[in-house]
Amino acid sequence: MTNPYETDELLNQYLAFHYGVDYFDVPNYPVRCAQLCLEFMGNRPRRKALDLGCAVGRSTFELALGFDTAVGVDLSARFIDAAQALQKGNTLNYFLHDEGDLGRAMQVSLANFNYSECSQRVEFSQGDACKLGAEHTGYDLIFAGNLIDRVNNPTGFLNDMPKRIVPGGLLVISSPYTLLTEHTPKENWIGGIEEHGKPKTMLDGMQEVLAPHFNLVREPLNVPFVIRETARKYQHSIAEMTVWEKKAG
Repeated sequence: MTNPYETDELLNQYLAFHYGVDYFDVPNYPVRCAQLCLEFMGNRPRRKALDLGCAVGRSTFELALGFDTAVGVDLSARFIDAAQALQKGNTLNYFLHDEGDLGRAMQVSLANFNYSECSQRVEFSQGDACKLGAEHTGYDLIFAGNLIDRVNNPTGFLNDMPKRIVPGGLLVISSPYTLLTEHTPKENWIGGIEEHGKPKTMLDGMQEVLAPHFNLVREPLNVPFVIRETARKYQHSIAEMTVWEKKAG
């Protein structure tokens, strides 16, 4: 079975999602998420940020506007290749589907954005968010955008976060909680389920796993986004963003 995140269709869709125009007055999602992360950092150090599930890189470039270094990691080799090509100054061509085989050829390059200086502080690598290498430590911020509902083992992923983040650093998780067994086996779901006869949400599940090492530092925030599929079909979703501060010690 082909990984959908390695197909031309998804690469086209995500290049448009990250670098294309906005729809229905909904702000660009990767940009908005990164801006919120920078806002949440306040006066905390901004030495190093990790963007997990960075896709084709827009949020990583945005984080680099406010951090000394921003590292983007994604499981999709196609997505990382595209992000690295943009970082090198290349122009990428993609196809914007309108109807059936009809559509328009589009182009994107960083020359269209304010990233010429900050792109030098960005690193991209292909990798599994649940199997990060030992080099991924000492982060002041980890942002996981639309990822927690796509990993095989959410509990394992969350339990790995404390050793990656400095005390006082932030873990920001944003997701529409589109729980699918094709990504996460049902036995690994931490929310969206009934437990002991009571509903257990994803927020409940994250709180349960993260509480020993993190504090939830603000009320969850709704962040809408729109992904264009065709000229007449759009995904309009609302992610919930939660902000967790690593405890001292």
